[in-house]
Amino acid sequence: MAAMSDLFEAAGLDQGAPIPLAERLRPRKLDEVVGQDHLLKLEGPIGRMVAQKRLASMILWGPPGVGKTTIARLLAEETGLEFQQISAVFSGVADLKKAFETARGRRASGKATLLFVDEIHRFNRAQQDGFLPYVEQGVVTLVGATTENPSFEINAALLSRAQVFVLKRLDDGALEQLLQRAEALLGKKLPLTDEARVAFTNLADGDGRYLLTLSEELFALRPKAPLDPKALGEMLQKRAPAYDKDREEHYNLISALHKSIRGSDPDAALYWLARMVDGGEDLLFIARRLVRAAAEDIGLADPTALLIANAAKDAVHFIGPPEAELHLAQAVIHLATAPKSNAAYLAWKQAKSAARETGALGPPMHIRNAPTKLMKDLGYGAGYTYDHDAEGGFSGQNYFPDEMKRRSFYQPEGRGREGAIKERLEHWAKIRAERKGS
Repeated sequence: MAAMSDLFEAAGLDQGAPIPLAERLRPRKLDEVVGQDHLLKLEGPIGRMVAQKRLASMILWGPPGVGKTTIARLLAEETGLEFQQISAVFSGVADLKKAFETARGRRASGKATLLFVDEIHRFNRAQQDGFLPYVEQGVVTLVGATTENPSFEINAALLSRAQVFVLKRLDDGALEQLLQRAEALLGKKLPLTDEARVAFTNLADGDGRYLLTLSEELFALRPKAPLDPKALGEMLQKRAPAYDKDREEHYNLISALHKSIRGSDPDAALYWLARMVDGGEDLLFIARRLVRAAAEDIGLADPTALLIANAAKDAVHFIGPPEAELHLAQAVIHLATAPKSNAAYLAWKQAKSAARETGALGPPMHIRNAPTKLMKDLGYGAGYTYDHDAEGGFSGQNYFPDEMKRRSFYQPEGRGREGAIKERLEHWAKIRAERKGS
């Protein structure tokens, strides 16, 4: 790792410039990195590579502030590779060519290069393809860092040549370790009560760098007495939740909401709804998913669920935020506590599949419309029984194409209102079988 003086010189600063607390606490060895033991310990996949001094190209995927850059730098140190860093935010084709040529020159002199590409997902597809020959030939060992799902943002060809490792959001234990290191370095405790200390780590939302930045502010404040949660909140504004409406988290949270409703857990469903609303999600997007869930997961077990979901959607249009949030919450509670059935959903899928299989089969003659004499002479409508005139309002006639064997798509679960529907269908099936036999 470059000396601290070299780093300041490269940044155009003198050594008298203040060093941020996060930089002063940056780990100097891999075993000092907190929260990523599943990857870095000896039994972890990266730990095994380091122990063998054999490093493969990799993509480090995780939220901000969990140590991606630090890990990449330390990997280079501990495996004897030259560390070279570029950022996809500030670099273009010319920068990439220069980085590759520099690495090729090092290789010719017997020195290998670890090329760290921060925000690698920001490179377009063509730029990502440009990495392939240099990775394949071993000119560079690529370590890319991304906060976005590699499956969506990185070329399949590049992914096939690199292992993807998922870095975890820092939990409370890891954040507490960082706070203790900060206090040990500065020789004093954070001016917080125990309750405020918990609230303080919650503000960081798993981001270690952000936690240390906040700590630096607190150490500089020097309050006369330890701050309680209320005083802390007045001094430090709440961090906006990590939520990007155009990225993976958008879909992860709506999936969590939908599955909590399907799983009949109103409390979890309300939590995910609150997370999305707090993150600034479009209320109409949420309402559309609730309408979908009402039909897909509840169906005729509670037909009012669809009415209520649609009413919530109308409230979003009519009232708008923030008042319409309550209507969404009421709909979420109703859907989560309603009896569940996906029978209508499955029936529709099977019916569509059957329609594709059977093609252009026509209706049986007795249920065809016969508006002209010719059509009547051809047998259209002949033998049709008007069900309202049949005993019990049920004729039991065949309504499938003559060439198609009868199929049963809708299989009610028997929960909620589908219990009565199931009984009716079984009764009609019995009558149909009796009349067919006679």
